[in-house]
Amino acid sequence: MRAVSAVTTTLLPWLCLNGSATSTSAFVNPTRNDARSGKLSSPLSYSASDLLYEDQQKARARRAALERRLLGDDIKPLTAPRKTKPAPIKRGSGFGAGKQDTRSPAQRLAVEHAKIMKKHGVMRIDSALDEDMCDQMLQHVLRQKELADKATSENLDLSKAFYGVENRRKNRCDLLLSLVPNEDDERDITLDVLQHVLGADGTLRQIYEELVGNDGELYEFATVITNPGSDRQQIHPDLPFRKEAPLYVIFLALQDVTEAMGPTTFLLGTHTQKERSKFDNPQTKDDQLENAEGRLALLKKGDAVLFDARILHCGNANEEEGGSTRAMFNFSFRNPKEIGDLGYCGSIRPG
Repeated sequence: MRAVSAVTTTLLPWLCLNGSATSTSAFVNPTRNDARSGKLSSPLSYSASDLLYEDQQKARARRAALERRLLGDDIKPLTAPRKTKPAPIKRGSGFGAGKQDTRSPAQRLAVEHAKIMKKHGVMRIDSALDEDMCDQMLQHVLRQKELADKATSENLDLSKAFYGVENRRKNRCDLLLSLVPNEDDERDITLDVLQHVLGADGTLRQIYEELVGNDGELYEFATVITNPGSDRQQIHPDLPFRKEAPLYVIFLALQDVTEAMGPTTFLLGTHTQKERSKFDNPQTKDDQLENAEGRLALLKKGDAVLFDARILHCGNANEEEGGSTRAMFNFSFRNPKEIGDLGYCGSIRPG
């Protein structure tokens, strides 16, 4: 895993910046030139593409509602692995007995956690970030959202520099973050947070080193934000299927996440080729969902979910009544075993 200390000198040269994942059409211009009359159309008029988009959204909502019924109401919360001691170091008097296992307990525990990831495709990690840092990071993120909204309202072409793939959905956005410190924002705590989770003694350092090694590339750096009224997503994987996990993704809760806030549902073990084949087949998809083993990411502030980007999952609806803003700090590292085009060029905002 490439180091995150001294970010501007050691990490930025390898960043894959998002230059094409988001269309500026996500921001609707209130007035539009009517080519036939030469007049500006009313704010209430819609183009064919707008109407098509609305129809698509309605169809997605109907499908999402069906999927919710298929999964049922008895989805268990995602829990962290039981605290177990890492496998003991083997010793003996036979051939090779003189070899010493120099790994730390944390490194050996990461090996056990990697096995969980291989089996289930997702794992909860409690207390990845302390509450004070979560509060500061949340303030920073919401400030960046204000700046992004202001900038894109003044210039629509800037939208792809600030938002990822979720910027068109109702009350949901994928806010891209920058690794370059913002000197004008006293609340910029980004590098401190990265040091806490990915530094030499970071809470997530050992598991990432076990999964992607030292050549893992930071590929996403953003925050997923949903507000009351955001719709339930359809179940989906993040990327087309690959033989190896292309990305290992973190969602870190910057506040407590209740059921009314639309936590993410993960379907255990659906990161395999066998399960993807079922999902891609209309004849087997619904049966697969009906028998899936779902887990709901109900998190406390500072808890994280680590997942394989191939796993099937969906964000639930953030309820109009009882819901509140849910901000999930999101980053991922690319697996160096998977080369070539992943389908999009990451989610990191240029400085």
